[in-house]
Amino acid sequence: MTAAITSEFRKFFTTRLWWGMAIGVFLAGAAFAALFALLDPTPEMTGGVAVPDLSNASRVNSVYTGGLSVSYLMTLAIGVMTIGSEYRHKTITSTFLATPKRAKVMVAKVVSLAGIGAFYGLVSLLGAVGIGASIIIARGFSPFPTTSIWRTLALSLLVLAVWALIGLGAGILIPNQVAALLVSIGLAWIVEPLVGFLVGMQSWGKGIAPYFPTNLTTAVLDTGSAGMSFTPLSWWTAALVLIGYAAVTTLIGSFLTVRRDVS
Repeated sequence: MTAAITSEFRKFFTTRLWWGMAIGVFLAGAAFAALFALLDPTPEMTGGVAVPDLSNASRVNSVYTGGLSVSYLMTLAIGVMTIGSEYRHKTITSTFLATPKRAKVMVAKVVSLAGIGAFYGLVSLLGAVGIGASIIIARGFSPFPTTSIWRTLALSLLVLAVWALIGLGAGILIPNQVAALLVSIGLAWIVEPLVGFLVGMQSWGKGIAPYFPTNLTTAVLDTGSAGMSFTPLSWWTAALVLIGYAAVTTLIGSFLTVRRDVS
């Protein structure tokens, strides 16, 4: 198993994709942290919703995790390409020949993707905390007003790992890599957040909207409920449900891969 996991890591980190993604994730974390730390929205800008200052833990969380709104799409894409590129370049056959037990291959892909997602979480935090904390201190506030900030930083690694695994499932369900990327990113970036917002606006949807993946991600990171028309789940409940999404998509994808003809 160790050899299979090492092989999956080597497949990823021996390409130019990994450092290109790392640069993008770092810059996104730093840019959003600077924006959220410097910008103080007025109630007129937020539709009458008062935004707390930087002494509030949720506001600081939003500074450090703002870049994840871009980073999770990148790890989602990595998850898709982890399996999609194998089908596209016809290397899946040699992968299964090298490791005949397909279930072992899928476990290795899951473990490696979780590690890759956590790695990009660290890269994002390097940019976000480095820039965000500097600006917060310069503005006269504490960069870590409560210990819950550390919990959010740790959970951000989990969030990116989970989205990478969701991408793995999408890449298996849609064998065409280009189509899988377009569909999964389009759904995660535009369709799902919009539908979740619209559902949350309805009286019958206030109990459903918190379970949409994007809203779960927001709840896990504890960035506050300002602007939401519904009550989000607690961070630990949201984390469990989000992990459940990843588990279901990964299990379905692994089952299909084990049974699919790749010749």
